[in-house]
Amino acid sequence: MKININRSENYFNNTHRGAGTLKAATNRVIVVEGKYDRARLSEILDATIIETNGFGIFKDTELAKTLSRLAKERGLIILTDSDTAGLLIRNRIINIVGAENVKNVYIPDIKGKERRKKKPSKEGFLGVEGISAAELQKILDSADVLSAGEPHKYLTKTDMYFYGLSGGTNSENLRKELKKMLGLPTKMSADKLLEMLNILTTKEELEKMIEEITGGVLNV
Repeated sequence: MKININRSENYFNNTHRGAGTLKAATNRVIVVEGKYDRARLSEILDATIIETNGFGIFKDTELAKTLSRLAKERGLIILTDSDTAGLLIRNRIINIVGAENVKNVYIPDIKGKERRKKKPSKEGFLGVEGISAAELQKILDSADVLSAGEPHKYLTKTDMYFYGLSGGTNSENLRKELKKMLGLPTKMSADKLLEMLNILTTKEELEKMIEEITGGVLNV
C-alpha cells in the first residue's frame, strides 16, 4: 500500500494572490485522485494533499483507515474530477469517513484534453490537473475552505532527531510503535510520519506517547 502525501513548502512564492504573499493554506487535508492533480494544487496551496491512486481507494484498506483518522482529526476537502469516475471516488471517500467530516469542492465540466495525454478522457472533460492554477484558486476561494498563511506545523526533521525518531539505533522501532499508537500504516516512511504527526498530534501529545513507549525516556 502506498500513501502519497505532499506538502508544498515554498510559502513565499509568486502565486496568484500576488508576488511576495503567502500561499493560500488550510489545516484540512485535501484528497485528490492522482499525482498530477496533487502537483497542480501544490502550485497555489500550502496544504497536506493525499492521493487516492484513482480507484485504489476501493481496495486499499490502510489508505481508508488513514483517511478516516485524518477526517476526524482535521477534516477533509475532496477535490476529484467532474466525470463519473471522480464522482464514484468522491462517494466512496464520503462513505468511508462520513459526510460530516468532509468539505466537497467541485470543478466545472470543461471540455478538453490535458497536455500530457494523447486523447481526451472517456467523457471528454478536463480533470483537476487540466484546470489552470488561476481557475482552481477561484474555485477554492468561492468554496470558502482556505485561509491565508501557513497551517499548523510544530515538528521538523530536526525535532524528529531530537525525539529519537530518526538517526538513532532504536529510531525504527520507536517509529513503528508510534505508528501503531496512531493507527497509521507500519510501512509509512519517516518523512510521511513527520507529516502525519503535524496533522494528528501536538507537541505535548507526542512527548507523552514517546515517554509511554520508552518507559519515561524522552530522548532515546
